[in-house]
Amino acid sequence: MVTPVFFLGNASGHDFQFHLASWLDVAGQWRQGIMYPRWAEWANWGYGEPRFIFYPPASWLLGAALGSIVRWQAAPGAYVWLSLVAGGMAMWRLAREWLSPREAIAAAIFFAVNPYNLLIVYYRSDFAELLAAAFFPLLMLGTLRVTRDAWRGVPFLGLVFGAIWLCNAPAAVIATYSLALLLVVGSALARNIRPLLAGGAAMTMGFGLAAFYILPAAWEQRWVQIAQAVSDNLRPEQNFIFARGGDPDFILFNWKVSSLALGMMLISGILAVLATRRRREFPELWWMLLAVATVSSFLMFAPSEIFWRFLPKLRFVQFPWRWLDALSVAFAFFAAAALGRSRKQWILWIAILCILAATATAIAQDAWWDSDDAPTLADWIHSGFGYEGTDEYAPRGCDRYQLPGVTADSEEPPSLPIPEFSKVDPDSDEIVPAAGMRVHIERWTAERRVLSTESATPVHIALRLVNYPAWEARVDGQQIAIGSRPETAQMVLAVPAGAHIVDLSFRRTLDRTIGDAISILSMLAFIAFTLIKRPLTHP
Repeated sequence: MVTPVFFLGNASGHDFQFHLASWLDVAGQWRQGIMYPRWAEWANWGYGEPRFIFYPPASWLLGAALGSIVRWQAAPGAYVWLSLVAGGMAMWRLAREWLSPREAIAAAIFFAVNPYNLLIVYYRSDFAELLAAAFFPLLMLGTLRVTRDAWRGVPFLGLVFGAIWLCNAPAAVIATYSLALLLVVGSALARNIRPLLAGGAAMTMGFGLAAFYILPAAWEQRWVQIAQAVSDNLRPEQNFIFARGGDPDFILFNWKVSSLALGMMLISGILAVLATRRRREFPELWWMLLAVATVSSFLMFAPSEIFWRFLPKLRFVQFPWRWLDALSVAFAFFAAAALGRSRKQWILWIAILCILAATATAIAQDAWWDSDDAPTLADWIHSGFGYEGTDEYAPRGCDRYQLPGVTADSEEPPSLPIPEFSKVDPDSDEIVPAAGMRVHIERWTAERRVLSTESATPVHIALRLVNYPAWEARVDGQQIAIGSRPETAQMVLAVPAGAHIVDLSFRRTLDRTIGDAISILSMLAFIAFTLIKRPLTHP
């Protein structure tokens, strides 16, 4: 799946620039000594945004680490390779419990190269979702352990559930509802409520382990325009299978992914029927996979709209076809199980491999390949231009398209680097060059800006920064109120006449402190629970 990268460059899908820009920003902040970034310094062409508060950290930490080791142009391919291998190993770990070693390897291969992964890699470039999908087989395995061993399986399931939440928020919502469904099915099969109670404890532990991200992201949503994440073409109603409406390019992509999704549903159904004769070998897993596959398929079609409207946070999945993350586990397992007992095994092998090869070829030929995206983004950041921001992470009151110096085409950098500070003309209330005053940058990092200023008259300094409640400003050690420009929320500081030191810092808010404390306590509980419930060894 990564071989075309060596010949065609990177598959520049829908989210490629978003993820790579985040990786570059994080790697730059590591060099500033900021190990866990919160503020995206170069977003919105240097005005910044609180991207790293709301976007789960696993993908941008891994991407930044890879980019720091290999060339940035090679980092996406390395990331994809690691994610696919991790997903294959997870699927192998699930399958080997019930299938032969050869069948388990087949399940791992089918999961790693399943059609939806092909679409994510070549069309979507949604690196965070790809990483989250790698944990879905382990989510199934953890549920089965809880069903069989009740409380002894809690630590493993809680760890996997928390890991998915730290990878990708839409996939985490899918995992949450999938896990709830699996626990209900497991309890019904066991005719016991213990799996449901133990599973609930595992979910609580997972939420607690990821609380350092989840709590700030949930609490600080009131400070940004998070509703933009489910606006226009990003609404579930616009993305059901074979949905109509919207611009032609959007409809075309929807029909491509719809065809792929429908094909996966049909093939999974056929394979499930072929593997029916082996149902007694893994009855619990059979019914769980069947339940997940059925619900996942139903939620991709328009009749499920009522659930998308009323189930909490389900709308933030955005695209119903993302439920293919869950369906892919059933697809891979049923394929391996059907092959293992087929009398004409080679026919099924050829059929499945031909389908996967044809799908991969069609998507790869239709994808956009570009070798210049990575070096171009790196050059924009190193040259002081920055990169495009996002609507949903823009602070309230900020129209990022109206920020001073930003071009009409927000996807392209300004013609010249935007100055780090200007001033507000007291007569016209317009942004003008900081003439008539001396301003010297003492320190300028993502989370700390220190200026020494000198002016004969009071002045309002307009910084290359959008306002956000976590920013705190002090003049000569005394905290001052932070002002904002109307429409753009560009930060404005009122500085009195004379020489002063202006210190601006991105402070730790209470919700982040509480989230960190919950995660630490949950980790201690996880360790204690693991030690208490570990199996005893006997000579």
